[in-house]
Amino acid sequence: MWEGKKKAVTFSYDDGVEQDRRLVELLNAYGVKATFNLNSGIQTGASSFVEGKSGIVVKRMNQQGLKELYSGHEIASHGLTHANPLECDEETLYNEVLADKRNLEQFFEQKVVGYAYPYGCCHELSVKVLTDCGIRYARTVESTAAFGLQDDLLHFKPCYHHNDERIFDGIEQFLAAKTDEPSLLYIWGHSYEFAADQNWDRMEKILKQLAGHSDIFYGTNAQVLLQKDAG
Repeated sequence: MWEGKKKAVTFSYDDGVEQDRRLVELLNAYGVKATFNLNSGIQTGASSFVEGKSGIVVKRMNQQGLKELYSGHEIASHGLTHANPLECDEETLYNEVLADKRNLEQFFEQKVVGYAYPYGCCHELSVKVLTDCGIRYARTVESTAAFGLQDDLLHFKPCYHHNDERIFDGIEQFLAAKTDEPSLLYIWGHSYEFAADQNWDRMEKILKQLAGHSDIFYGTNAQVLLQKDAG
């Protein structure tokens, strides 16, 4: 399935915030891959927001140096300005998707085929627009706690958010499973949550459990979702 392996692991993180720097360092140290979903229209250090639970100020990164930072990982769209798809008319939604896709492709010099729904919101018009714009998969925020492959990639449901209380038991189940069926563990979140929750150690624990297994393919979202023989 994936370079002859039946199991795959991938990560997905949103918004292009400063905490991605530490996250990328961790991912690289453990040899795993992620997809980062960016908003090119507000990708600037001047774009900040307050995380509701902790009250910390979250800042997006300036564009300078991002190509080098995210090297080896995938870049996907998260909408030009992070607008809620349910609040956009059709013309605006096309602009949110297509302009972001074009900007990211030009800046990062890679094909953008993925998307993460802002606020996890999607509807029939969203799928039509994504399809017309050449997006091949789109992530929601509804966790499945299951590892089977999904047919509807434009309503793709992740396995776990990194703060899901079930995640460590789920990882053990995934690692222990003996099956001929392809199994995918897909984890998502926002890197600023580690700062807000003061639990960077949680991500290290996740990576320590998952990294270094010879029977697992570690890939980006596009590699594990779109390629039968990722490489």
